[in-house]
Amino acid sequence: MITAPPPSPEEKLRLRSILVAAAVLLGILWLHLLSAVFAGLAGYVLYRKVSAFTGPEQGDWRNRTVRWLLVFTAVAGLVGGVLFAFELLLKSGGLGRLMQLLADTLDQIRATAPQWVVDRLPESADAVQHAVSNWLRAHAGEMQRWGGEALKILVHIIIGLAIGLMAAAARRHPDAAPSRPLILLAQGRLQNLATAFGDVFSAQLRISFINASLTGIYLLVILPALGYRVPLAPTLVGFTFFASLLPIVGNLLSNAAITVAALTVSMWLGVASLGFLVVVHKLEYFLNARIVGGRTNVPTYAMLASMLVLEAAFGVAGLVAAPIYAAWVTRELREGGWV
Repeated sequence: MITAPPPSPEEKLRLRSILVAAAVLLGILWLHLLSAVFAGLAGYVLYRKVSAFTGPEQGDWRNRTVRWLLVFTAVAGLVGGVLFAFELLLKSGGLGRLMQLLADTLDQIRATAPQWVVDRLPESADAVQHAVSNWLRAHAGEMQRWGGEALKILVHIIIGLAIGLMAAAARRHPDAAPSRPLILLAQGRLQNLATAFGDVFSAQLRISFINASLTGIYLLVILPALGYRVPLAPTLVGFTFFASLLPIVGNLLSNAAITVAALTVSMWLGVASLGFLVVVHKLEYFLNARIVGGRTNVPTYAMLASMLVLEAAFGVAGLVAAPIYAAWVTRELREGGWV
């Protein structure tokens, strides 16, 4: 019988470092620090991508200047586009348009729904606004707590982004002493985790594009061909793309917006749109595992299993982190020759 050679001390140390890193990553979920870690990884990957694009510091300064100008132009264009979109939304009376859509939806449902449904609906959009105001006053304490949680998450994101940028920008002096093995192992785990994060984010962009494309076909092609025109359809398609970058929560927001807009046309169209979105959402669950698994070389069944286990253990945060964690573990195991 052929037996495998015993692992070397270096292999044993590397395996222990992986186990420690895995425990740290699970502890991050338990401590609710996922937003900080994601921001840090985003800053780390972004800095490394920009540095690779602009070239080494010893390179031609003209070439580096032109590439840095391209980077600043891209960032300025992105920020300007977001600000321009908000300005258009404000100038078009976004809140007033939303209230008008709500009023039209209530009128449409009252005209077609059974009486027992009508009796439970608000009389007008003003009644809805009044009910929302009363709810906010009754739950002022909870709203204050949610605001505090949102502020804490924002602080975590800023600190995590700063840590990621500093870690990526760290440079060793040529005359410095060689790093100790533990430091090198920690740097290796960070690099693999950042690579897994970049692979999963690239796959998520593809998923967002597919989701927005399916929504666009439904709202801009199928429904107009059947004689239905949903208000703000192009805006809803764009919103779906950006919302889909946020797993679970983004889908819920985009689905709610599309369903409300469809209800302004017809109650049954709203129900049909909700059914379509539920089917797309369920298909996206498997599509996520398929695309992310293909990008990261993680088998689809393993990706789905990791999503199921981490969601059961840590809720939505575990579901969001599962693709990245699974991609990282797979990368580590492949580099170690264990799979």
